[in-house]
Formats: sequence, C-alpha cells, structure tokens
Amino acid sequence: MAEKIETSKKQLTFRGKTIDELKALETREFAKHLKSRTRRAVLRQFQEIENFVIRAKKKMEKNKPIRTHKRTVIIVPQMVGMKISVYNGKEFVPIEVTIQMLGHRLGEFSMTRAKIKHSGAGIGASKGSKMKAKK
Repeated sequence: MAEKIETSKKQLTFRGKTIDELKALETREFAKHLKSRTRRAVLRQFQEIENFVIRAKKKMEKNKPIRTHKRTVIIVPQMVGMKISVYNGKEFVPIEVTIQMLGHRLGEFSMTRAKIKHSGAGIGASKGSKMKAKK
C-alpha cells in the first residue's frame, strides 16, 4: 500500500497536494484522493472521524493527552501534527501523525504483538537440566 508521496524543496506532498491544501479540504473531498477501499471506509466512517477530530482539538486546547481505543479511525489531514496515544491491548502507544500516515488507520502504528525474544531452555527441558534441578 505504497502511497505516492513526493518531497520537493523539503515540503512533503500527498498526491500532488501540500498539507495546507489538504487541511483546507473537507473530509469527503479528501476521500477522493484515496484508493477505493480506503475511500469507502472514510465515507462510511465520516461522522466518527469528524467527532474524533473535534474531540482531539478540544483536548489539545486544554493540553490534555489524546488517548483512544479507536484503532480503525482513518488518518485525515486535520490530524497531521497531533500526538495521539493508541491502545494496543496492553498500553497506550504514543504516535505523532505525519503526512506520510494519511489514509492509514491509527491501529497500523500501534502494534498489538511484541517481538518474541527466545532464551535458553528452561529447567526440565532436557536431560542435562533435570540433573541440575535436583541438586
């Protein structure tokens, strides 16, 4: 799902539009710049996305952290620059929304499964370790 993002004069663009141009667009207008599956999701979630953005802006004004369990909300231009903590099932993972994240879901940046680190075999896992356990 590689979005076409270009850098020119150190100003990031999304599908040929700068962030200022995108922020001026309404959410439904922004949906026209997305791929079909994401576009349908934005149009279906329209009210949920609008409410999320309004609540987030109110919390930012009060200097409160934005914490959410809503992993399915699609990132729109009004969210760029926000610091949102997304719940991954165990803890809230802080995310700073950038222009590269547009069109993706919040849950994509808050992994639910940690990388597994295997260690040595436990006591009783082999015949040699059973002898050590008895001593």
